[in-house]
Amino acid sequence: MPRKPKPSAPGASPSIEAMIRVDHAGEYGAVRIYEGQLAVLKRREGSSASVETIAHMAEQEQRHLDAFDKLINERRVRPTALEPVWRVAGFVLGAASAALGEKAAFACTAAVEEAIDEHYAAQIASLDDREAALKEQIKDFRADEAAHRNTAITHGAEQAPGYKLLSQTIKAGCRLAIKLSERI
Repeated sequence: MPRKPKPSAPGASPSIEAMIRVDHAGEYGAVRIYEGQLAVLKRREGSSASVETIAHMAEQEQRHLDAFDKLINERRVRPTALEPVWRVAGFVLGAASAALGEKAAFACTAAVEEAIDEHYAAQIASLDDREAALKEQIKDFRADEAAHRNTAITHGAEQAPGYKLLSQTIKAGCRLAIKLSERI
């Protein structure tokens, strides 16, 4: 958890603050999704390969979250007030998708990462040279998210029962979470 930030730095851009706030919230949510998936899959026999794959992706998401924790504090950005909601919602989404099976867990990952990839692409396009370091960091994280999506597809995400409905529902939820976390 990040320390409670001081009031915003003088001259801080509200759009950059919103960007950092929502990215911090999104990476927190991703960590919680993977925690939920791992809590379920670690109990299942025969899922050790999936557990290793998901644990690796979770480590990368934790690296992203740590970077945004640092930005939240350095730039004095107020984190989202919805963190308690994302704490529960992320874990429940991860656990519920894993309870439906490994392919459904990977379908969840593919959907989340697709929504985040789109989100990061829009942020990268909106950042100028004054925020070159932030832009490069987001590009780096976007590459990880795309790799996570590809890994999920390789592990059978698209073969999950009800894949289209599951994917569309999760992506819509992610987009709503993005909009809410930017503001609240």
